[in-house]
Amino acid sequence: QVQLVESGGGLVQAGGSLRLSCAASGRTFPFSVYAMAWFRQAPGKERELVGAISSSGGSTLYGNPVKGRFTISRDNAKNTVYLQMNSLKPEDMAVYYCAARLSGLATTVGDFNSWGQGTQVTVSS
Repeated sequence: QVQLVESGGGLVQAGGSLRLSCAASGRTFPFSVYAMAWFRQAPGKERELVGAISSSGGSTLYGNPVKGRFTISRDNAKNTVYLQMNSLKPEDMAVYYCAARLSGLATTVGDFNSWGQGTQVTVSS
């Protein structure tokens, strides 16, 4: 019951940076009660966690491949979640999806019931 729209994807060289945004609208509950996450899916691979953030922004969790390079954040006043991606590698190339759920922070695809359409991130070497 929340519409999510990702933006900010594109083409970047290895070692570069991108900042993805996810705008939420049409919510049944205030945005501040949703835990949010970014997932990604590369061709031939399962969708995997990139990062998750609690409703208040006080807790975060990252998938191992992006720890130390990516940062998830949120601005509840703007109904937006961000993913700052630094030191990008070719293996980061994937479609990145924003996801939302009521209740606490979660890390698996099945825990989230609202999804954006995805935004493509391409990393050249």
